[in-house]
Amino acid sequence: MNKISILIPVYNEQESIPILSQQLLDSFQNEFLYEVIFINDGSTDLSLNILKSVIEKNPSWKIVDLYRNYGKAIALQAGFEHSSGSLIATLDSDLQDDPSEISKLVDEIHNGYDVVCGWKKNRKDPFEKKIASKIFNFFLRLFGGLRIHDSNTGIKVIKREVFSALKLYGGRHRYIPLLAKQKDFSVSEVIVNHHPRQFGKSKYGIGRYFEGFFDFLTILFLGKYIDRPLHFFGSIGFLSFSTGVLIEFFVLYLKFYQNHSFQQHVALLILGSILIIAGLQLFIFGLLGELFVEKSQKSNKYIKDIIS
Repeated sequence: MNKISILIPVYNEQESIPILSQQLLDSFQNEFLYEVIFINDGSTDLSLNILKSVIEKNPSWKIVDLYRNYGKAIALQAGFEHSSGSLIATLDSDLQDDPSEISKLVDEIHNGYDVVCGWKKNRKDPFEKKIASKIFNFFLRLFGGLRIHDSNTGIKVIKREVFSALKLYGGRHRYIPLLAKQKDFSVSEVIVNHHPRQFGKSKYGIGRYFEGFFDFLTILFLGKYIDRPLHFFGSIGFLSFSTGVLIEFFVLYLKFYQNHSFQQHVALLILGSILIIAGLQLFIFGLLGELFVEKSQKSNKYIKDIIS
């Protein structure tokens, strides 16, 4: 029987913890072997004290107490490093996810998938969060090729070897399915129940949208071009260089065939020159990147296993 490690980041959820702990006990009982790891992400309320009282009653559970509030990605990574299960489940501590749904995700894992996400099809969140989620997932499908509806769901089940390959930090917890797909792991989703928030309010402000956007660009670049930077910088550089050359030829055409003076089109001349220079610089960046990759590349980073 596979052991499941349930990772639950906690940040100022003192009202939710007693209810959540009882839900966990009611949800699994003898269904499978599991451990619960609460990660206290620098809570400033009574969350840590309540967690301590919870694990006194459940000695197999544990707390990973962080120095301060590092964010969800670091919390999940810290919890994983102190886990022992062959399957890793993630769960939010705000009572919006239903712990009993983990069983459905585990069943889907057993159908041959490496990552299974819970799809909050009937989402119980404010309108603003629903719209933001739809836009977020649309871009993941469009640019990342990830064919699921809810990538940033809090409830997931992931094989241990997949989690080991991800190395979460910053805002990368939002992109666990995309990161797994980039490494050629299989991703699926299962419809799960979702509940309205009972206590407090969301810990994420509007700044998460900007952070998420830049994280997305970084992950797309690293996933697609990390081993061939010239393809990225060279493509943009070629476009910039070509546009600059066309602008300069257009100014020459106006000069010699339309009897315009260069003084009439100084702005175009400057723009064309800037684009040509920028294109050449980007191409050089790409070449330098290729040299760096060539020097630092190791063949074992591609090897998953050696079978003899």
